[in-house]
Amino acid sequence: MKKWIMISLFSVFLLHPCVSEANVKLPSSVVDISKENTYPNPTQNLPYLQPSELAKELLASANVKIKNPELIRLLNESSISSTPFAIGYKATIYLGQWPLNYESTETTTNWEYQKVNTNFYDNRGGKAPVRLMYKQEMQKHVRGGLTASVPNEEAVKKMMLLTAMSKTNLPLSFSTFIGAGTKKEQMYNVHARKLGYLYAYAPAVNEKGKVTYGEVYIVLKGNKKSVLVKNVTSQGIGAWIPVQDRLSFSFVSSDIPR
Repeated sequence: MKKWIMISLFSVFLLHPCVSEANVKLPSSVVDISKENTYPNPTQNLPYLQPSELAKELLASANVKIKNPELIRLLNESSISSTPFAIGYKATIYLGQWPLNYESTETTTNWEYQKVNTNFYDNRGGKAPVRLMYKQEMQKHVRGGLTASVPNEEAVKKMMLLTAMSKTNLPLSFSTFIGAGTKKEQMYNVHARKLGYLYAYAPAVNEKGKVTYGEVYIVLKGNKKSVLVKNVTSQGIGAWIPVQDRLSFSFVSSDIPR
């Protein structure tokens, strides 16, 4: 008796909750520019997939932990009909080689990941302090990325991004912009006979861990169904993930040009 495997287009998503920054203590030099940024960065509301009942059953049966949202989506889109006459029926369906899960070992933040702007005032000829304010001179595109080349890079980046967002509660993205003309009403005094330099840096999270790969099969035996993973391998991986709409300021007063 044949058993039919049908593909439906149904999958359920739970949107990532609005981020807060309770898990990371922000230095006093770090400011939020989300309202002032002249470039509207899209919010990275990556979906958390809610497994279907079938997907839950298959995931629980797997011999290796599966957390890849794309693979869970594929299982969500599958349906296997049951029949009371399936005694003796056997089938093995190959789904391909997948990154199965990512395990984080270290998550740190570099608040001065990339310098994006310098504001300057020469007050060497002045007799009174002058206030210097941040203004973005040119649009800047801050990019992150993986520290090594791995198979199925986009799926790995999604898993690492979800992990880093969960651990830090920071608004993260592998690509973010600071728009030209962005201002912040935070003043710095350049004293008389001094040069003032205000540097702005884009922060980023450094995520490190291990990604596990394997060949995934759906095994059907009678009315039983399970997931089998073969040829499992692991690889160390790291990533730099910029923090959206946050800047770290550093003010320097000097007697001579820098």
